[in-house]
Amino acid sequence: MPAESASAPELTPARIFDTLNGFQRSAALRGAIELGLFTAIASGDDTVEKLTIRCGGQPRAVRILCDFLTVSGFLRKERDRYSLATDVAVFLDSRSPAYLGGITGFLNSGPLRDAFRDIAAVVRTGRTQLPGEGTVETNFAGWVDFARSMVPMMRAPADFLAEVAHRLRPQAATVLDIAAGHGLFGITVARQLPQARITALDWAPVLKVAEENALAAGIARRHVLLPGDALSMDYGGPYDLILVTNFLHHFSREICVAFLKRVERALAPNGIVLTLEFVPNADRVSPPMPAEFAFTMLGTTAEGDAYTYEEYSSMFAEAGLACQEMHDVPRSAQRLIVSSRG
Repeated sequence: MPAESASAPELTPARIFDTLNGFQRSAALRGAIELGLFTAIASGDDTVEKLTIRCGGQPRAVRILCDFLTVSGFLRKERDRYSLATDVAVFLDSRSPAYLGGITGFLNSGPLRDAFRDIAAVVRTGRTQLPGEGTVETNFAGWVDFARSMVPMMRAPADFLAEVAHRLRPQAATVLDIAAGHGLFGITVARQLPQARITALDWAPVLKVAEENALAAGIARRHVLLPGDALSMDYGGPYDLILVTNFLHHFSREICVAFLKRVERALAPNGIVLTLEFVPNADRVSPPMPAEFAFTMLGTTAEGDAYTYEEYSSMFAEAGLACQEMHDVPRSAQRLIVSSRG
């Protein structure tokens, strides 16, 4: 046998099986979070016996779940004791300030799981199999879950966005937070700009969450609610600063341009727009998370996509706005685009 053939790696179907069974890892992680398993192990209840008592399970089931999570890399096992992987200790121990366990309320919700049950049908039709327009259907109930679940994941982008706002427009007095959701972006800007008044725009049920968060943050007097449809309503204004966070990717290019024209009309002469998005490179396959986000839009919306910077620049230009710069957001897979009147 030639030396080249002898050293060639053996092909196996492992990656195929691993991917087809990926839903099991997702279910195991979600179940462990619901049981409080990671927090229990971090607290010292690190054996099957202790975890059975702490989490209220059955010994066989607890053992199998913990071993599965060990194989998946979430846990480590030494003899009969379990410990947390480093990232799990930071993000899935509920006592950690960086705890992210609550995001399962949205990311693993029933509607989002349903959206990916039949991708062949999605590809054949070119649109989501969810009712109507999918997650952008009027008053889609999942956005309340999003608002209540996703704050921990958005803290780093919100901090960075607020720092950029303070650097570029430290005297901004009027701020429009479009698709405010949990309100974190406007609230964080309000903390950086103590003179700023925030107008939060979203569906009325979602704005209740933003209102609660603004009250808890101590800026409720400077936080005004504007319930309605961001694609059709009058924003008022003019605004010194307009925040467009995780919104444009839900829609077609044509809808995005029409929306951005509304933004341009509401912008003060020297105002700026800060747009937070998943922005893949021009090759559309890197970096991984922004590139993969296009698939999320395929499953959950009728016409959404993960647009490149070049595509955003073209949309903004057609709406009378010019993209000035783009920043990679620290500790995040997202990017922040700064734009102003062209």
